Amino acid sequence: MSTVMNAEAAHPATSARPAPFRSVWSELRETSFRQGWIDAGGIRTRYIQAGPENAPPLLMIHGTGGSWECFCANIAAFSKDYNCYAFDTVGTGFSDKPDVDYEIPLYVEHTANFMKAVGISKASIIGVSLGAWIAVRFALTHPDKVQSLVLVSATGLLTDAKTSSDIKGARFNAVDNPSWENVSAVFKGLILEEQNRIPDFVSVRQAVYKQPGMRRAMEHILCLQEPGIRARNMIPESEWRTVQAPTLLIGAVDHQDIFLETAKQVAKLIPNAEYVEIHRSSHWSQFEAPEEFNRAGIDFLKRTVTR
Repeated sequence: MSTVMNAEAAHPATSARPAPFRSVWSELRETSFRQGWIDAGGIRTRYIQAGPENAPPLLMIHGTGGSWECFCANIAAFSKDYNCYAFDTVGTGFSDKPDVDYEIPLYVEHTANFMKAVGISKASIIGVSLGAWIAVRFALTHPDKVQSLVLVSATGLLTDAKTSSDIKGARFNAVDNPSWENVSAVFKGLILEEQNRIPDFVSVRQAVYKQPGMRRAMEHILCLQEPGIRARNMIPESEWRTVQAPTLLIGAVDHQDIFLETAKQVAKLIPNAEYVEIHRSSHWSQFEAPEEFNRAGIDFLKRTVTR
């Protein structure tokens, strides 16, 4: 039985004041954290850790071709009560890029190996887009390793040819010619308001896309946008109904797309699910509306995570 809530409870009308300056560093400058690389099943994996190491573990998994920086506005809030790890998945960011297609089972294996490498036996997971897909499949494959799930821009149930085409077009264009303009264009599909498409994100992604061998790696990353490969990785309704972990679905209601529809549908399929609507955001609600997202996510984890 799913529960529907609205994170837009009471917000004063926006004024004409300039938007506050935002950067990855401005989000993390008052937070104790460390960045490093670790061998996760033979994959040299870039990650960030923040929070008490004896606190309940929380993994953060980014989306297609991304990196841990997408969680920069969440780490400070969640690390007060949780041992937070955000990492660059296999083939992405500044982690190793083996010459194989990155299908969901490989991401799941990499996640399990990362947990083993950092000494975590069970964790809650926040997943964004592809990260949400990975998180759900991980929870189905390793139910004993997952406590709770928070899914942003959920995917893995539905497919849409235009969305897949747009994802491939923007990312291949940015990799083939990683100009500031081309890399910036990737974020038009991720972040609703231009003021939130901060230069830090563009700069990090541009550096990632300029790495040697990145064109080949992007082909492996985007294999999930190919119809046949995508079909064999999808999670059917029958499996969504067997997810054991309490799950919070985030619905970005100001951006009507396949991800919002997926969130609404799977909130009705997962037995112990809650659905929260967040406004003034699109694909990256965790960054565009961090106060609402952090409040909803932390409240959910406090009710569903045991020490």
